[in-house]
Amino acid sequence: MKTRFGAVFAAACLVALLVAALAGAAMIGIYRNGMETTAQRSQLIKLAGANCARGGAEGALRIAIGKATSACSFRTPVLGRDLEISATERLLSGTPEALQKKAFLGLELRAGAGFKYQFLAFPLQRKVQVVKVGEEGSEYLTITKNVKELMGVNKANALRFRAVNVTSGPEKGQANLFGYVGGALVAEVKDEGAGALTGRASAITIGTPKNANGVIGSVDDIVVRVPSPF
Repeated sequence: MKTRFGAVFAAACLVALLVAALAGAAMIGIYRNGMETTAQRSQLIKLAGANCARGGAEGALRIAIGKATSACSFRTPVLGRDLEISATERLLSGTPEALQKKAFLGLELRAGAGFKYQFLAFPLQRKVQVVKVGEEGSEYLTITKNVKELMGVNKANALRFRAVNVTSGPEKGQANLFGYVGGALVAEVKDEGAGALTGRASAITIGTPKNANGVIGSVDDIVVRVPSPF
């Protein structure tokens, strides 16, 4: 019995160490965009959203959501399966007060053909979600509440999202997903059905779960990274 307990305990420790190693794995930046010029801001291409007005404001990409639109997403030039994307996002005070608490700032990976992983942060709710959008709609992989690192209206929220597949062993093909706010790991989950997402776009997103008409936000300091070695 002691031997069996020892083996199980050792296996549990190994899994914990593996997850910790994945969360802290070295990543190399291959794309950076400070949104300082019109040319830099134009590098982000609209990925989703019916009415998404864009412009520049104090060295950032400003996004205003219009009618019949729940969210606006803009992709970076970087495509890939195993990526990490980070950005500084703000919910701006021009957003109607009735929508401010519902609004999210977010990042997307493996986006394409309507499918994607999302890391959504709700600044006024102090809540984050990791969402998988697939054939059957949205699946909430994990939700974390009382995230003290989230800042309110007009405040900078430093978000980071990583999706990396396990490449060997019994969990090969599963995706490890990590979400960070201000450097703190606030969301961590494994997706056994990662193979269903064949998209490769990396993107930023702003919106609400339903009608986001009037939501205004900004995005700055985007960085996309790949695992080292890649």
